[in-house]
Amino acid sequence: MLPSATRGTIRQEPELVLRLASDLRVGRWDENGLVLSDDAAICHADVWENGRSRCKLHDNRKTPTDDLDRRWRRAGGIVKSDVEDPLKSRQSGHGACEASREMPLPEEAASSEPEVLRAALIREADERRRAECIAKIQTDVVQLALDLLVREPDVEGFFGVFAKTLVEESESHGCGVWLIDEDRRRCDLWMAYLSDRLYTPKSVDWDTLAVPRDSMATHLFSDTQGWSQSVEYVGDDPRLPEPVREFNLRAGVDVLVVAPLVLGGRTLGWVALSTYSIPGCDGQWRVILLEAIARQAALALHQSRLAELNRLEERRKAILEERNRLARDIHDDLAQGFAAILMQLQAAQREAGTMPVAVASSIETAIHLARTHLTEARRSVGALRPTVGSGEDIATALKRLAELGQRTGSVPIDIVLDELPRFGDGVEREIIGIAQEALTNAVRHSRARRITIRASTAQSVGFRLSVADDGRGIARERSSSGFGMTSMHERAERIGASLTIVTAPRNGTEVVLAWEPSALPTQVHLAG
Repeated sequence: MLPSATRGTIRQEPELVLRLASDLRVGRWDENGLVLSDDAAICHADVWENGRSRCKLHDNRKTPTDDLDRRWRRAGGIVKSDVEDPLKSRQSGHGACEASREMPLPEEAASSEPEVLRAALIREADERRRAECIAKIQTDVVQLALDLLVREPDVEGFFGVFAKTLVEESESHGCGVWLIDEDRRRCDLWMAYLSDRLYTPKSVDWDTLAVPRDSMATHLFSDTQGWSQSVEYVGDDPRLPEPVREFNLRAGVDVLVVAPLVLGGRTLGWVALSTYSIPGCDGQWRVILLEAIARQAALALHQSRLAELNRLEERRKAILEERNRLARDIHDDLAQGFAAILMQLQAAQREAGTMPVAVASSIETAIHLARTHLTEARRSVGALRPTVGSGEDIATALKRLAELGQRTGSVPIDIVLDELPRFGDGVEREIIGIAQEALTNAVRHSRARRITIRASTAQSVGFRLSVADDGRGIARERSSSGFGMTSMHERAERIGASLTIVTAPRNGTEVVLAWEPSALPTQVHLAG
């Protein structure tokens, strides 16, 4: 026991404000210097030396408050005056007091009860252990993500290992990944890990996977709360659709946790974890693990999509460069060669005078062939490099194409045009390219008696183009082959248009292009 002259209790110093060290990151009394009992003496760890007191412990009822504050500050503590006066706190070297102005003091700060303070210290230790656990989980997940980015460059492999790790580490039932489509109109199940197996759309038994994918997808997409934060459901939670509750009941799932894949304020999809209850565990660590994995997965998914867009852009550039090269070769070699041959044949025809009928007929045939192939070469150059002339709108360009087709062929071409607005050079260039390719195919291959071109607006803001003929149609085995067909599909995809090809043997062919500013997905339909 301490000498009675130096004894004191915690209740004798009610002005001291105890702050949690985890909040303010300041010094605390040494554990050996503070005993939590009713008659404990308050002193520093270095107060006693060789059994004697080196300083006098003053009673706070007789000690000025400033002196008490100074002694407390020397121990690394915070007093009320520091909290109320930030400037004085900074002058004393306590930078953490600036943040404490915005923090309400805990209720225990005004208490002098040992049990209250003991409970506060226990809670602080629990919170510290919890924070350390969360930090370790997040660190491990980041390390796993970095390792997987090296080992699994494919995004499906990356997510597959992540899903497997999540289920195994959390001792859960299964995991599912739902992704929102590019139009952001719905979401679909993209991957699932159940019963130690990974299921993807490439799996042979993907369609037979017995999970309520449609009802869960509809719920995820319509639940506004789940777009920005994790949501935890019990197995038979009434917020879940009935098929999901029935599935949880059959599988013995006690808890379903859903975390959004959010990056930069944009939700890409969701990760759902179905788990079992563990006696004595609240399961909150599973939520923390799921959220940590969802953050890294969202980043990986975003990077994968950026890489895919870059790859498509590089492919588009390579295609354009190759088409330009072909156009230059055709123009500089074939077209110029046919033009030179035509000039020589025409000169020979003029200089020859009277010739035998057979020779004259052969020269005339050669002239016709040279002129025809020169026209075809020039048309090929135009198909490879379609351009909209300076100030030329779609209506003018379509009339020009129809006139050119009429001159180079014998098939009548009708054109029906509404008053059309301008849609921008990029969109108009692709529309003209599709129209030119469709018209060329009809003139050269359809054996049609008549071709009709129609162009009109759609819902006041969109555009609809139709190139129809009454010819022999396109054979089914050739309906999606050929460079021309591929070219039209690619052009439609670049502007987000819907391309429909309706054809049937001996019933003609119609190519329909529909474009709206909302960027419709490319679709191809073939009528049998």
